[in-house]
Amino acid sequence: MNFLELKPLTAEQLSAVVELDKLCFGELWTLDGYKRELESPNSDLLIMVRGQSSAIAQEFSSCEFSASNNPTFPPDNVETIVGLCCLWAILEEAHITILAVHPEYRGLGLGQAMLYALLKSAWERGLEWATLEVRTSNQAARSLYEKFGFEEVGRRRHYYKDTGEDALILWRGGLQKPEFKQTLSDWYFTASHRLAASAFTFSVF
Repeated sequence: MNFLELKPLTAEQLSAVVELDKLCFGELWTLDGYKRELESPNSDLLIMVRGQSSAIAQEFSSCEFSASNNPTFPPDNVETIVGLCCLWAILEEAHITILAVHPEYRGLGLGQAMLYALLKSAWERGLEWATLEVRTSNQAARSLYEKFGFEEVGRRRHYYKDTGEDALILWRGGLQKPEFKQTLSDWYFTASHRLAASAFTFSVF
């Protein structure tokens, strides 16, 4: 059983997050940038950690899952940051700035779990809608966002400096509608079962 925990980033984990950033984005944010996010009350900066959590292990000790697509995992007693996500709370908006999964862990459902957690955080903050930018060529990410109800509302020309590629602006409203709480529960169920198919179970802080 592979246990994942989604929780806030701490100062002690900053160097590991910068390394994950370099691996996924080629250094989108610097160490100082991540430090500023930690200090901002308007930023939710979360990490997905793989490791042996005694509390989680006890809770799920009776569960059995068969792995269908396992990467090479470190020992269970070693915590490894395998995902990173962040949103900014700006007035009534949740601006999702980062959603990154370690290359060896992609395609297993971690992105789905992290996007659920960000939208849950936005809902708990009382924010009304969520928005983000995504590369036009990133079909996997676009498909994920569509599953969560995001719609294209605009385009930023030549937004990505490394390639000159456009960014699509996606938007998802209705976060404070009465039915959104049930939507969150449905997303959690779907994300949990997707991870279980790859022999993972996860908890959210």
